[in-house]
Amino acid sequence: MKFLALLGRPALFLALAAAGLSSCMSVKGSFSHTPTAVITKRLPPLEITADPGPLAMNDGALPEDPLRLFKSELQHNVVEATDTATYGYIRLVVTKVHTTRKGRSLQAAQVVTMLVPSLFGAPLEWYNTDLEAEVQVMDAAGQLLGTYTGKGTSNVKVAMYHGYSQTDAPRLADVMALRQALDQVRPQLDTAATRLSPLLLAGGAVNNPTLPSSASSGTASDKH
Repeated sequence: MKFLALLGRPALFLALAAAGLSSCMSVKGSFSHTPTAVITKRLPPLEITADPGPLAMNDGALPEDPLRLFKSELQHNVVEATDTATYGYIRLVVTKVHTTRKGRSLQAAQVVTMLVPSLFGAPLEWYNTDLEAEVQVMDAAGQLLGTYTGKGTSNVKVAMYHGYSQTDAPRLADVMALRQALDQVRPQLDTAATRLSPLLLAGGAVNNPTLPSSASSGTASDKH
């Protein structure tokens, strides 16, 4: 009987661990929330585009995340609402991404102990993303008016109860790093808005919502 009881313990611990893994912190709202920090003078309505660059090859962010996050940031904090006319382009370009998984040795130790430490909140690992991005502002002809850069880092814990699941953590790490980079770009756009707005309006309305191919060859007159 004692032998059977001992055999049953690992199964009990694994069942408890599985239940705990389903009790990680919720990411509901984490991917859609945008902080409200409106710049002093909003830019005129602009066509919004995004180039995920190396982020498209990462295992975390979904293909639609960069543009969705960028649009939300601009509409909440940077550009005026548009009815029909837009007066230029604003483009997000992710230039560098590096994601690391730390603490994986903890997983081996937890397997030996049948994940018992996890039941008490011990982390399984962390996802860290370092990201660099730039935001380019162009007039209706595709002339580059300014480039503004930002960096972001994240540290997302995988753990029961007080951490995130291994399914959600990689995406959340990428999204948090990108959001931080956009947080750095926002005050630069705030400072540049007084110069950019007249130039965008003087360039007239956009005839084609697709960014002109000549845009990439423009010369930035304002770079941070």
